This record gives sequence, structure tokens and C-alpha cells, in this order.
Amino acid sequence: MTMQHADTATEVKTFVNAENLLNEWVGHRRLTRRVIEAFPEDILFTYRVGTMRTFADMMKELLDIGAPGIKGIVTDKWENNGFSEHTFTPEQKNKAYLLEQWDLATEEIINWFARISEARFQETVVAFGAYEGQVFSTILYFIDNEIHHRAQGYVYLRSLGIEPPAFWNRN
Repeated sequence: MTMQHADTATEVKTFVNAENLLNEWVGHRRLTRRVIEAFPEDILFTYRVGTMRTFADMMKELLDIGAPGIKGIVTDKWENNGFSEHTFTPEQKNKAYLLEQWDLATEEIINWFARISEARFQETVVAFGAYEGQVFSTILYFIDNEIHHRAQGYVYLRSLGIEPPAFWNRN
């Protein structure tokens, strides 16, 4: 990309391209999946620390935001508000279902992300009809939110005497 400033043209190198950003996010999703796997199924949907939600409810929030958010960025159609009540039906309250949904959402993220043009990253969106920002910052919010809730999962696991996955290993 070349930018004009005064009477000179300078080359601006991109800090991170779309492919690398997606790869980083998918790495975070692999790690978050391992945190879900580490939870004992009998408490995944019930265990709380203080006033925090269950880890499963936090993961449902991420399911409600990640793939629908990327689809909204691509289509400019926001099918949910992304921040509604994040709950499961009784039939959905099992680890296998949560992991299946996690995997499906990751595939959706990968597929929709590939449709974002480089120019689109600089455009402004109103995510879920309420949160205005540039596309790149909105995506970074989705990733930051996942990291935040995964960290809460680490606290839960440690409080249960379970060693969480290495935080640095996103392979």
C-alpha cells in the first residue's frame, strides 16, 4: 500500500495481514477448546466462582458473537444482538454438544473471514446494531473477549485443582 503525504509517496507495510490475523484467532480458538475439554462435564454448566457466570455460559456468549459477528461484517446483516442471554436448553447441556458447536463456529469463522476484503478492515460497522467501530477493531474485540473468558476458565480450573492447558500453546 502506498500513502501520499505532502509531495512524497511512502510505502506502508501492514503490521498483520488478514491471513495472519485469522491464524492467530484460530490458534486462540484451539486453546479455548482445550480449556473446555479440561472441564469436568458434571460441573461445566453449573460451577461458578463468586458472581461470575458458568464457564459454559461464557462459551455460549463466544458462540453467539464470533461466527455471527464475522458473518455480520461480511454481509452487513446482524441476525442477533450478540449480547443476549447466553444460555443452553436442557438438551444442549453437555460437553459434546458444546465442543461440536465450538468446532462448527470455528469453521464458520474461517469461511466467512476469507470473504473480508483488505479495504473492509478499515471500514466502520455497527456490530450487532449497537457497537460502532472499524472492522479490524471489532474483530480484535471478538478475540479479546475470547481471551478474557478463557482466562476466567483458567481461574475456574485452578480453583478445582485442575492444571489448565499451557496458555502459550495455541497449536
